[in-house]
Amino acid sequence: MTTTGASALGARLDRLPLGPFHRRLVIALAGMILFEWVETYSFAFVAPVLRTQWGLSLSGIATIVGISQLGAFTGGIAGGYLADRIGRRRTMLAFVTVYCAATALCIAVQNPWQLMTARFAAHLGAQGMAVVAIVVLTEFVPATARGRLQTYKVAVGSLGIPIAAWAGYFFVPHWTWGWRLVFALGLFGVVFAWLIRRWVPESPRWLASRGRAEQAEAVVREIERQCGVTSRETEARTDATDAGRGAETELRTDATDAGRGAETELRTDATDARIGAEDTSRTPPRARIRHLLAGPDRRTFLIISAMWVTGLLTYSAYNTWTPTLLSENGLELDDTLLLSAALATAAPVGALIAVPFIDRWDRRTTQLALGLLTAVTLVLFGLVRSQAAIVVLGCVASLLFQMAVPFLQVYSAEVFPTRIRALGSGTANALSRIFNFAAPTLVAAIFAGLGYTAVFVFLAALSLVGGCVAVAFGPRTTGMSLEDATTPAHQSVTTKEKASS
Repeated sequence: MTTTGASALGARLDRLPLGPFHRRLVIALAGMILFEWVETYSFAFVAPVLRTQWGLSLSGIATIVGISQLGAFTGGIAGGYLADRIGRRRTMLAFVTVYCAATALCIAVQNPWQLMTARFAAHLGAQGMAVVAIVVLTEFVPATARGRLQTYKVAVGSLGIPIAAWAGYFFVPHWTWGWRLVFALGLFGVVFAWLIRRWVPESPRWLASRGRAEQAEAVVREIERQCGVTSRETEARTDATDAGRGAETELRTDATDAGRGAETELRTDATDARIGAEDTSRTPPRARIRHLLAGPDRRTFLIISAMWVTGLLTYSAYNTWTPTLLSENGLELDDTLLLSAALATAAPVGALIAVPFIDRWDRRTTQLALGLLTAVTLVLFGLVRSQAAIVVLGCVASLLFQMAVPFLQVYSAEVFPTRIRALGSGTANALSRIFNFAAPTLVAAIFAGLGYTAVFVFLAALSLVGGCVAVAFGPRTTGMSLEDATTPAHQSVTTKEKASS
């Protein structure tokens, strides 16, 4: 399939009205993410009772957490690599299977070593599925609703945080085996794994990038049928003309002749791929990590990696260290478990607040604005001493963190071309897990050397980095087709516009 032929398929997906297919897609992916988040966050609420039952030390708890993060790192890279190599759907189903099996093992473990193994596998499966889910939703959803549906997925998925928190609050203290019930909640993800298998087809954009034009066409036609669209080819040509994207005659010719296999056209496409366009040759090269470190995608990878690393480092340090720092600073909060559950409840609300904004304004500018608001909130949080003010500012910070999550997820998938989209966004996400290992030591050192307030000033400064990097170096993607947003020409124009301004 030619570059313009692949663009025509993308244009047909972008012009579709939201319909039953999109609703089922969001339900299947969001439901799976929900119970993966339950499993991922559950350990924080069962760790105290495991310390008592198994005699675990703090270093033992830290080792289990570290092994889990290593699993997430491995899953992020492996999920992205396999999704670009063997397909989005097959990769998701493989990692969902790993997750479900590992969750069952978490319920049955009898000692810390078994738990480490099970948690490693569970985080590997959960993270591998999560990074592919971001890409799948990005590639199927129309450009004008990409951010909104990604936000709904995050909002539903983040319900897993309060579910795990409240399950820990109600189950763990009352039964010696209550922690097994908390782990067992993750098994409900099996239902949504089945829905993914039934409702989520292979991405036509990925199929087109691998030269499988007939299969891509069949998937798009089925999606159009489910959305009630008729006279597809005529409507596609009309919409392309109305959109004013240029080269109308060429698009119509490619749409007609794409299946006829002109050799000159294939050679032209191979040349375009080498300069950074979508790879559309018959034997496209496999996506590899080295492609992210050299060549036309390196700049994009560095931008997205900086955004993921600073964003997750800030978020994780805030959630992990705030209760401890408050206690060390002499503030007494009577029920820390209840406070943690209340703050966790704010997570899905924050994602929902992002819905009206994510597709309305430039994502880069909005990300910077959220970073600025978060920075101000964290500085104030580090200065106040009133318990009421701490609770209010803590909830505001949690809301802002969760508002930023869907922006980061959708943007990180939009800026990479199809042939390397999953590997690029997944590896950047995975790198944040490794850098996150430094958070405990770094925060402890700042607290010991400069004090309580300095920690939150540091986190405030860190929260600004992602938005600043996006505005300074990232391309514009809001409302654009994925094919247009990832062309070298568009990204070069974006860079020149910033330089001239």
